[in-house]
Amino acid sequence: MPAHLPPLNALRAFEAAARHMSFARAADELHVTPQALSLQIKSLEAHLGAPLFHRLNRAVELTEAGRALVPGAREGFTALTRGWAAARRATDPSRLTVTAGPAFTARWLAPRLPDFARAHPEIELSFSASLRRMDMATDAVDVAVRFSDHDEPGLYNGALIEEWVMPMMSPALARAHPTPERLATATLIHTESYPFGPDTMDWPRMFAALGLPPPDGHGPSFSHADHANDAAVSGTGVVLGRWSLAHAELATGALVAPYPLAVRLPHQYRLLCRDGEQSRPQVAAFLGWMEARIAEMPRPGPEFRVVELEDLA
Repeated sequence: MPAHLPPLNALRAFEAAARHMSFARAADELHVTPQALSLQIKSLEAHLGAPLFHRLNRAVELTEAGRALVPGAREGFTALTRGWAAARRATDPSRLTVTAGPAFTARWLAPRLPDFARAHPEIELSFSASLRRMDMATDAVDVAVRFSDHDEPGLYNGALIEEWVMPMMSPALARAHPTPERLATATLIHTESYPFGPDTMDWPRMFAALGLPPPDGHGPSFSHADHANDAAVSGTGVVLGRWSLAHAELATGALVAPYPLAVRLPHQYRLLCRDGEQSRPQVAAFLGWMEARIAEMPRPGPEFRVVELEDLA
């Protein structure tokens, strides 16, 4: 039995037939005749020296050797497909695929995309709003915007936005709760989207920073920070708002931060890509555009006392 690999076309025919458990459907997928596909698989079996399928009357079944080959063949073609897609992306300067969290996509990126389109009409952007950990070597993305307190090893890490957290509410609620002490009587909005591990910024820590006893924890909970912000804008309650996601509402007055305290997080938004790809024209253009827009963002003013999260109990 030869030790070298058989022809790729024969392996491809086998993988499709094993996936469909049908020579006819596999042939249709590969745009060949069933006879041609059957010949490819027979050549593969001859190369192996053993059958890969039991040919039944109107069906096929994998042999033991066929079952042993399936996982490697499937993984191999999946890897080839991803590698080919990555190669195509690397040679196409007109497309850029970006992934970012749903809240950052909705609150920060989406409102600014018309500006990017005007500045770079030659680049077609695609977005995937996800918090899933990406494998930049295999996933079909060029750039990831992630919120974390550490660099990702083996990748280019471009620090983008610092983050502050403070109680935010509608103007009507601010009039009803003009001092931090009144927070104990307010409805507190909770969000599950702070991936901070042991350094979680939550209402008990904010109450401690304000010199108040712990809250009783009542109030609605949201899985995404942008939904929590929407609830605060509508007057549902007080949100533990992140500056980067709420600065537009603060600028228009839809939300206010009436208490002069801001907690700076050790986390930042980072732009991640494979090391070296930050110099690709479309990646460099996107990074430069983001940095320019971030430079325009206001920071908490001098009226805020800024404390570090790690200094809170």
